[in-house]
Parts: sequence; structure tokens; C-alpha cells
Amino acid sequence: MDPSTSRPAVVIDNGTGYTKMGFAGNVEPFFNVPTVVALNDSFVSQPSRSSIKGSSSWLNQHSAGVMADLDFHIGEEAMSKSRSSGIYNLTHPIKHGQVENWDAMERFWQQCIYNYLRCDPEDHYFLLTESPLTAPETREYTGEIMFETFNVPGLYIAVQPVLALAAGYTTKKCEMTGVVVDVGDGATHVVPVAEGYVIGSSIKSIPISGKDVTYFIQQLMRERGEHIPPEDSLEVARKVKETFCYTCSDIVKEFNKHDKEPAKYIKQWKGIKPKTGAPYSCDIGYERFLGPEVFFNPEIYNRGFTTPLPVVIDKCIQSAPIDTRRALYKNIVLSGGSTMFKDFHRRLQREVKKIVGARVHASEAKFSNEVKAQPVEVNVVSHPIQKHAVWFGGSVLASTQEFFMACHTKAEYEEYGASICRTNPVFKGMY
Repeated sequence: MDPSTSRPAVVIDNGTGYTKMGFAGNVEPFFNVPTVVALNDSFVSQPSRSSIKGSSSWLNQHSAGVMADLDFHIGEEAMSKSRSSGIYNLTHPIKHGQVENWDAMERFWQQCIYNYLRCDPEDHYFLLTESPLTAPETREYTGEIMFETFNVPGLYIAVQPVLALAAGYTTKKCEMTGVVVDVGDGATHVVPVAEGYVIGSSIKSIPISGKDVTYFIQQLMRERGEHIPPEDSLEVARKVKETFCYTCSDIVKEFNKHDKEPAKYIKQWKGIKPKTGAPYSCDIGYERFLGPEVFFNPEIYNRGFTTPLPVVIDKCIQSAPIDTRRALYKNIVLSGGSTMFKDFHRRLQREVKKIVGARVHASEAKFSNEVKAQPVEVNVVSHPIQKHAVWFGGSVLASTQEFFMACHTKAEYEEYGASICRTNPVFKGMY
């Protein structure tokens, strides 16, 4: 028996904004860190000395390269280094759900494995996640890094919405048919899944995500003239989004409530200026409900995109095979930190029900004398762990024996090459 199969698998969910990591079998990830790398470019950007020749010049360049390789940070530490020092450049290896900087991504994984999880990658199987519609070449690059650099014994690359669906079931039977509404920091996808398989032709994505909510809140506070240090502006907006924002049922009524009782609804944020250490404060008003509203009325933020999220979900289901649609409406699963706004799932369910009800009513009016349309059940599944739904689904999958059988192994990689990582079998070992 392979000793690495007796140890818990490592589960790493790389998102555009945050990376969740931990070991299979746990309910929550051990660490949740921003997906960002701070690189010290001062070593490699130093002008070469023309006076130094021969081996000394080569040695200096080599030493600079080695120091640049060693001097980097990830997560909150990287953001702190970037703010406090001018020699570190922030790099976001993942943009809109896709890896764009593989060198930074490899450094990021290195820190995740050795500094955070503190494990030997040669002793654990790995489950990594990918965004829907990821190119097969990306999986090959991932396989090469994992097998060549970290020498992992086994690797499985899972599609994030499938894992979120596995995490979203609330009964003993796990329903692997449903629509996953994955709203992350850098990308929003609506992905229909039938029996564990993604219906690729029906995937919808919208250009509004958690980061856009942050930018919108930042813009609203700036326009109102709140005195926030420019270098702290985006971070304050992010914390306001995560702490104070909620979804309202009617935007006009919400404005009236705030105007009538400002003392009740207006909150205050207190902070310290990073450069001087002086305290400052600012008011938080309309942005509390206007931030999440961009998903339901996107025109208030992005004039180039005006389709609300409920309409996108309906279009996604309507483009799926007709025999799957009722099951898809019945199991709309939320995933991602930007679905955690209070009452978000209730507003989404009501809006989708309204669209479906209007279609059923129109159908009945058209064929009133012939057929009676059956009501369509619409259910949006929300649960406390949906912020880490993808990671939790991976944790559940990777804790089964079927997982180790489904993984690509180091021996297979050495025999067939990185092309084995292009496909990963779907398995349902959790039920």
C-alpha cells in the first residue's frame, strides 16, 4: 500500500481573490489568504556595473537572481510589505479565474505548501481546483509544476462548481444535478451541472464580481467626500463590503428608511492612517445596500452590462437540455464569498421565481384551452459554509478511497507525460 494514501490529501482552492487550503476531512480550510505575491525586484533591476567583468559579473547576476527567488511573500504579508516598502511589487497570478503568471503561481504554491501547511508534498496526494472553461493546456502546466517541482505522488484537478454542488446538499442523498452560482472576487459564473458533469455549452459568466462591488463602494465613498487615505481606500471599501453590506428587497424603500432614520442605519468606520499613524473615521451610508445591488441592477455600476444575475441564471437553465431544467431550477446552489450578503439568497430566489412565473403565466394564456402548465419549483440553496463551498466539497471528495483511485499518479505522468492531466474523471464517492 502506498503510504501517501494513508495520509490526508492536501486540498487547495485557488481563487482570483483568495486561496483556501487545508487537509481533506476537515470542515473548514486551515488558511484563507489573498492570492497575491510580493516580489522584491530590487535585486534583478539593479543596473549592471560595466566595470565588473568576467566571473565576478556573472557571480553578481547569479546572486541577485538567487536573492530575488528567495525574497518574496504571499497573502496578507505580501500586501503589508507592499504598503510599507517601495521595493516590493504586488503580482496577482490569477485574473478572472485563470492563471496568467505561472512563475508567481509556482512561488505561491511553494509558500502554501512549505510555510502554511508545513508538509512534505511527496507524502500527500493533492486536489487542486480550476475555474469552468479552463483550457486543457492550463491543466498540463499545473501537472508539470506539481509533478516536476513538488514531486507529488498523485494529483486531481477538480472543476470548482462541481465541488460546490457536492458541498451544497442538505439531505443524505447528494444531488449532483443543479446550477452553481459562483460569485468570487474576480469572476462570476453560472454553471449547470447534470449528474456531476458540467454542461459546458450552457455556462454563463457576467463581468461583475466581488471586486466590482468593492470598487463601487470605494467610488460611492469617494464621491461623498469621505476622508479616507488614498492608500487605504480600497482596503476600507473591502472591509465595509464584508462587514456592513446587505441585500435589500426594494431599493426605493431602503433609501427612504435611511433618510428617515439615519442614526439607525448609518454606521461609522474607524481606522489608522498607514503612513502617519493618525486615527480617522468615516460614515457608511447608502453603500451598505447599493454595493450588493449591482448584481440585480448592474446598470448603476456598469453601463456596458445591464443584465441582472437572476435573468442570467434563467437564460443559463433555459439553454440547458429540456429534460434537466426542472431539476436545475430546483437546486440553485450559491458559492463564493460574494454570495454571503444578508438575504442575498432570498432576493435571488424571489427574482428567479418572478421570471419563471411570468413565463408559465404567458404559456397558460397562450394555450388556455389546451394545456395547463405545471408549476416549476424554484429553490436557491444557501448554507453557512457556502463561502468555502468549493474547498469543503474538495475536502469531502478527497477523504474517500475513490479519490485516490481517480487521481493521476507520478508513475503515469512519467510514462505518458503532462497530457494525462487534460481530463479528470468524475466520481461520486461521497454517497
